[in-house]
Amino acid sequence: MNRIGVRHEDKYTLERRTPLVPSDVKDLTKNGIEIHIESSEKRIFEDEDFSKAGAIVSDSLDDCDVILGVKEMPVNYFVKDKTYLFFSHVIKGQPYNMPMLRNLINAGSTLIDYEKIEDESGRRLIFFGRYAGLAGMINTLWAAGQRFAVLGIDHPFSRLKQAYRYSSLAEAKSDIEESAKHLQEKRLPEGGNPLVIAITGDGNVSQGALEIAELLQGNSISTEELLRRDTFDSNPVQIVNITPGDYLTHINGKEFDLADYIANPGQYRSSIEELLPHIDIFVNGIYWDERYPKLIKKEWLTQQTQAGELKLKVIGDITCDVHGSVECTEKATEIEDPVFVYNPSDDSFEMGFNGYGIAVMAVDILPSELPREASEHFSSALKPYISALASADFSRGFSKLELPSPLKKAVIVHKGKLTSQYKYIEEFL
Repeated sequence: MNRIGVRHEDKYTLERRTPLVPSDVKDLTKNGIEIHIESSEKRIFEDEDFSKAGAIVSDSLDDCDVILGVKEMPVNYFVKDKTYLFFSHVIKGQPYNMPMLRNLINAGSTLIDYEKIEDESGRRLIFFGRYAGLAGMINTLWAAGQRFAVLGIDHPFSRLKQAYRYSSLAEAKSDIEESAKHLQEKRLPEGGNPLVIAITGDGNVSQGALEIAELLQGNSISTEELLRRDTFDSNPVQIVNITPGDYLTHINGKEFDLADYIANPGQYRSSIEELLPHIDIFVNGIYWDERYPKLIKKEWLTQQTQAGELKLKVIGDITCDVHGSVECTEKATEIEDPVFVYNPSDDSFEMGFNGYGIAVMAVDILPSELPREASEHFSSALKPYISALASADFSRGFSKLELPSPLKKAVIVHKGKLTSQYKYIEEFL
């Protein structure tokens, strides 16, 4: 049987998540699985919690065969014949993680990426997405309150806190509901302008963001209603969920088809710039890579600014691709310093809430701002696969490696070699 190790997270100071929580560790150890926990002073669950659950807590995982983490592991961390599970962020050929992948390959190790653990329909089975959406929306509303204060706008959002400063998700939701009460008391006068919040996407991330947005008791509208504006009532908040079918059209006039768009993105054009002039707060929760059109382009922001027509005040880029779907996402920000103001006039940015332009929240480890709930959710999804990881003989060739199908499809590197499904990564190496 393989010994399972859970490492201490060291990429970010405030990364407090864990892939397995004590309650699940207790069940696994009762079933004869040996689990080691690397000691950590910052992990949301204390070492003692794991010890009571039957795990072996120590300062080293040298004796472990399969090592679980959350974020990327250090470049020189990998050892021959060991198996590592974490979010590696290499499947797009991300240049910043190629040195790490090269070293893992050269070490003769095995890599399993949580992101690619999928069912037969390609749906991810182990993820933090909903919690990225929850924390991202909380942070965006908080950032809006802070930015409004700088702009001299008295707003109930100014009472909100950043997600990680709440003791629980329930506390954060309660605070937002209280802010919503104050906001709803100020019903708009006839002809007044409501706060328009747009959330993009239709997956786990956007669903998490919408879960928080619904606490505002706003008026839910479609993109058609956003353009007409004739359905706005006296509600001070109007919320629109923008999905791909709302802004993408086939160049030959065919009906929008998501599967076709994913396979042939060059056959579609974006009309999202027709929607953007009507939006105050833009929350981005889509999956994006370079094949797909950008949602907010710097050129458009510059044009709107020069014309004196820029309505957009705050962007919560949960997707957090630098210069990606939101082109003015200049950097992935840290929990300790989560917001910058982007100035379209001179293509510059300044950390914090001051300055001319748009406030951008782009924290790339958002689920860690809700570490307890996010870890519990993730652990419950991962737990059913631990027995297979403990019993698998990783010394066997890949074709003879016995793992559940979702796990086997997620093996990016086996014993120092890219598996056939991921051979394309060689060009990035």
